[in-house]
Amino acid sequence: MGNVYAIANQKGGVGKTTTAVNVAACIAEAGYPTLLVDIDPQANATVGIGLPKDLEPSIYEVLSGDARAEEAIRPSDIPGLEVLPASPNLAGANMELPRLAGSETRLRDALASVRERYAFTLLDCPPSLGPLTVNALVAADRVIVPVQTEYFALEGLAGLLDTLALVQRELNPRLTVAGMLLTMHDGRTRLARDVEREVREHFPSLVFDTVIPRNVRIGEAPSFGLPVIHHDPHCAGADAYFELAKEVAARA
Repeated sequence: MGNVYAIANQKGGVGKTTTAVNVAACIAEAGYPTLLVDIDPQANATVGIGLPKDLEPSIYEVLSGDARAEEAIRPSDIPGLEVLPASPNLAGANMELPRLAGSETRLRDALASVRERYAFTLLDCPPSLGPLTVNALVAADRVIVPVQTEYFALEGLAGLLDTLALVQRELNPRLTVAGMLLTMHDGRTRLARDVEREVREHFPSLVFDTVIPRNVRIGEAPSFGLPVIHHDPHCAGADAYFELAKEVAARA
């Protein structure tokens, strides 16, 4: 059975999309068939992998029942990596989904026919705990939680973990936390070191060993429509995501 991971945190700007794109690319490079599903109306994962954000059908049509997942999946330039893209139309799904029958399970049901094709499916979630993220959590087996090593990033963790527990109890009993990922880490600052220490002390078994550093190449890569491992495969950011992909595969 394929492994389905949601990359989720209700806080924006913590590296969810960057992590989804780069882990998907690294896993595909390692020879595992991989699907990247963009369920963020901003469509940043779609653009970050080199696809336009006006493709139809997209995940919006899949969730609304107007298209099957097989019809919306597109190949990428990375061998072994396919993409179920997002489009700006997805912004309306937050209003429309609750009105549809089985609203919380529509993504899970849509992926049921394709998940066995892929060793790994990664779901890039929007920065909220709304209907789209709930759909991803219901569809996922595991959650990767990016945590920026700054003070405010810690404040939302308790709320996110409460939401994960609620989804697990009510909708998806198999859901577990694969790990918390420390991102945008600048080891030269005391704040970053303090946040890392606090997260590791509170969640000793959940935090990935790999830490994603602040790295200019990671920030540049999306403007070229490339994951950082293709933009600059020898930079510190690419090295970190390769190591993270190994950890994710080992925990699968």
